[in-house]
Amino acid sequence: MSELFQYALVDHVGVVTINVPPVNALGAATRQAVMAGMTQAWADDGAKAVVITCAGRTFFAGADIAEFDTGGFADPDFLTLFNAIENGPKPVIAAIHGTALGGGLELALHCHYRIAVPSAKLGLPEVHLGILPGAGGTQRLPRIVGVSAALDIITSGKPLKAGQALDLGIVDRLATEGALVEDAINWAKEIIAAGAARPRVRDRDDKLAEVRGNSAVFDEFRQKNARAFKGFKAPEGIVKAIEAAVNAADYDAGAKREQQLFLELLNSTESKAQRHVFFSDRLTAKVPDLPSSTPSRDVKRVGVIGAGTMGGGIAMNFLNIGVPVTLVELKQEALDRGVGVIRANYENTAKKGRMTAEQVEQRMALITPALGLEALAEVDLVIEAVFESMAVKRDVFGKLDAICKPGAVLASNTSFLDLNEIAACTQRPEEVIGLHFFSPANVMPLLEIVRGAKTGKDVLATALAVAKAIGKTPVVAGVCHGFIANRAMEPYMMEAEELALEGAPIEQVDRVIRDYGFAMGPFQMLDLVGLDVLGRDSDRKTVMSELVRLDRLGQKKNGGYYDYDAQRKATVAPAALQVIADMAAERGVAQRSFSDEEILGRLLYPVVNEGAKILDEKIAIRPSDIDIALIKGYNWPVYRGGPMFWADTVGLPKIVAALRQFEAAYGARYAPSALLVKLADDGKTFGSL
Repeated sequence: MSELFQYALVDHVGVVTINVPPVNALGAATRQAVMAGMTQAWADDGAKAVVITCAGRTFFAGADIAEFDTGGFADPDFLTLFNAIENGPKPVIAAIHGTALGGGLELALHCHYRIAVPSAKLGLPEVHLGILPGAGGTQRLPRIVGVSAALDIITSGKPLKAGQALDLGIVDRLATEGALVEDAINWAKEIIAAGAARPRVRDRDDKLAEVRGNSAVFDEFRQKNARAFKGFKAPEGIVKAIEAAVNAADYDAGAKREQQLFLELLNSTESKAQRHVFFSDRLTAKVPDLPSSTPSRDVKRVGVIGAGTMGGGIAMNFLNIGVPVTLVELKQEALDRGVGVIRANYENTAKKGRMTAEQVEQRMALITPALGLEALAEVDLVIEAVFESMAVKRDVFGKLDAICKPGAVLASNTSFLDLNEIAACTQRPEEVIGLHFFSPANVMPLLEIVRGAKTGKDVLATALAVAKAIGKTPVVAGVCHGFIANRAMEPYMMEAEELALEGAPIEQVDRVIRDYGFAMGPFQMLDLVGLDVLGRDSDRKTVMSELVRLDRLGQKKNGGYYDYDAQRKATVAPAALQVIADMAAERGVAQRSFSDEEILGRLLYPVVNEGAKILDEKIAIRPSDIDIALIKGYNWPVYRGGPMFWADTVGLPKIVAALRQFEAAYGARYAPSALLVKLADDGKTFGSL
C-alpha cells in the first residue's frame, strides 16, 4: 500500500484512489501510483471491475509540465500506463470530480467507461502551452464527439462542463454530487452483471467515417480561424493530428503521427515561450521578502476617486465580486455620466447573454455615488484615479490622510508618477501603495502593484490578495518613472516616431509589428487609444503633439495617423504625412528606406535594453515579471514569450551589437545597459537570472 494510493474491494469492485496533492498531476510518482493500484486490482481475484478515482479536490488535473523539459518521461510513460489500463483484463471506470484536464482526460479516454459529478469540468488545454494532447487525445476525442467538435474543443483548449461532456458522449453518466464513488461502484456492478464488457474508444470509427475523404472540413476550419491562429504553431499541429485520426491506415498509425507532431511542437520556440509564460504567470505573486504568512487586511468596502473611463472600470472589478464601491466625483454631471457608463457596460453584457438583468441590478445596487472625498471615511481601500498630475495627486492624498479611517489602504492608479512623493503627503506612507490598472480596467488582466519605499508588508500582501480576488495578474514594481510596463514600452513609442521622421512609411512600421505578432502597430494603437492621451501634455514638440494641435485625436475624432471611413477602414492620412515631412525638414533629418528587420530591431531592442535597466535597478523582481507585464498590459504576443524571453532566443550578443550600431548612428539613447552587456559577454541569458 502506497501513501499515494489506496486500494479497496467493495462488492467485487476494486476501487483505486489516487492521492497526490494538490491536484493529482500526472507526474512520474502519480503514474507509478496509478500503475501500482491498477496492478493490485488486476491481481485481486475478487475484483471483477475497477473504479479509478482521486482524493482531494480534483481528478487528474493534467501532466506535470515541468517534466516536459527533462528530456523524457520516467517509467511508466503516459502511453505505457494508458494502454495498460485500456488493455487490462477488467473493465475500468473513471470516476471524475473537479477537473479532468489534459493527460487526466486522456487517461479517462483510455478507461472503458466514464462517470462524472455535474460540477466537474473536462478539457484538453494543451494548446495554451503550445503543444497538442500527446497521449491519444487528438485520436480519441474525434472518435467520440466527431471531427468538427473535436477541432473546436482541442484548438480552443476551453474546458467543458460535465453536462456538455455527457451530451457529447465524452462521459457516459452523471453521478450525484457527493456520491461519486458509490454511484461508480453501483454502475460497475451493473457492468459486471451484463458481462463485464470492455469497450475501447480506439475501436470506434463511425464518427470518423462521416468525414473520411472530405478534406473540406479541415480547409474550412483553417480558413475560419486563420486570424485567431496566426503565429501559433499548436493549432495547425492539432488539425494535422485530427486529420491523421481520420485518414491514417489504423489507430496506431494515427497515434504515431500524433506523437511526431507532439514532439515537433514540444521542441518549438513557440511552445517553449508559452510554457515560459505559464510558469512566469504563477511566479509574479511570489515576493522574496514577503513571507506567505504575512497578514493581509480585510477589504470589505472600496472607494474609487474618479468616475471616468479608468475609475469606472476599476469600480467594476469590485462590483463583479460583490464588494460595495463608493464612487466619488467633484461634479454631479460627471458622477451621473460615470454611473451611466457602468450600467451601459453591464446591460451590453446582459444583451450578449453573459449576465442576467437581475445580476445587472445586483451590481448597480453596490454603487454608492458621492460628491466629495468625505464619503470615503469608512472604506477599507481607496483607489485614486484622477488626472495624471503630481499637484492633483498630492492634494488628493493630503485630504485622504485626514479623512480615511486608520488602517485604510490608500492606493494611487498613477501610470508614471513618483509614488514616494505622493506617499510623503500623508502621515501614513506605510499605508500608501500603487495599484496601476490598464485600460479598460475591467478587461485588461494586468495589475501593477507599485511598492513604495515605506509601503508596509501587510499592505503589499493586501494588494496581492485584492489582485487575486478580482482576477488580475499582479506584477510587483518598485518606484520609477513609468514603473515596468509603461517604462519598458516608452522607447518603443519614441522609436516609432523617429523611424517615421527618418522616412520609414508608417504603414510599414505598423505591418512589421503586426507580422511580429502584435494585434496592431504603434500608430494604429495610438489612433485607437487617442492621441490626446499621450500627446496633449507632451513637454516637447512631436508629431503626436502636432496632430493633437490640429484636433486630430485618432479614431475618436478627425483621424490621426490614419483617416477612417464609415466602416473604420484606415488609409494613411495626408495630414499626418505633412506633419511628419515638416518636422523632418525642421530638424534636418535625412530620409532613407528601411528593411523590415531594421525596423523591428529599432522598435524592440530598446525595449529589451530598458528591461535590462529595470532589472539592474531592481524595479522588477525577475525578468519573467517584465515579460508578464508586457504580455498582460500591452498584448505582447504570447508565443514570443515577452521581450526578455524573446531576447534570449534572438541572442543577447546580437542585440548588444545592434544597439551599438544604433548608438554610433543615432546617439546615446541606444547605449546598451551594463547588465545587458555583462550577460552577453558572459554567454548568459536573462533566463539565467
